Amino acid sequence: MNIVCLLGSPRPKGNSATIANRFLETAQGMGAKIQTFALNKLNYRGCQACMTCKTKLDRCVLKDELEPVLDAVRDADILVMASPIYYGEVSAQLKAFVDRTFSYLTPDFKSNPIPCRLAPGKKLLMILAQGEPDEKQFADVFPKYEMFFKWYGFKEFRLIRACGVMDVKDAGNRNDLMTLAENTAKQMMEP
Repeated sequence: MNIVCLLGSPRPKGNSATIANRFLETAQGMGAKIQTFALNKLNYRGCQACMTCKTKLDRCVLKDELEPVLDAVRDADILVMASPIYYGEVSAQLKAFVDRTFSYLTPDFKSNPIPCRLAPGKKLLMILAQGEPDEKQFADVFPKYEMFFKWYGFKEFRLIRACGVMDVKDAGNRNDLMTLAENTAKQMMEP
């Protein structure tokens, strides 16, 4: 099974990355092939709304360091998107990636029963870490992204939310989160 992990945090050892790494270690131990991209280390731009991916190409026209990431997601069985919550939303790094996934949609995506160029049946795990301990706060973030990735033909969706984790080592010190990451990997690795 091929897993692509996108780390959206500017902190390489932050809470969302810590949870993602535990998930990946478990999945790799079960035979998964892992590819991880630390988005903050890449040089890329957001969607330019040029519509070239709908008129002249079947992919994004931009030639930057996000191009191999978009290609890797095409071949992935599982996509892991890990991000802190900043100002009620995923990080700008992850949001720019999501905006560029517009290139996955076919030119007639509004009317096509199969609107996406990706192979259907992929799985998505979203890992969201927030300093705010109240689980009701920012609970609206995941459903928005779930909706878009359903449109892309993803079939299984999982969410790991870490609330009340502010300092870099908070998530790693929480056995409940580390166990949840391990168990989620085991479940998602099942065919």
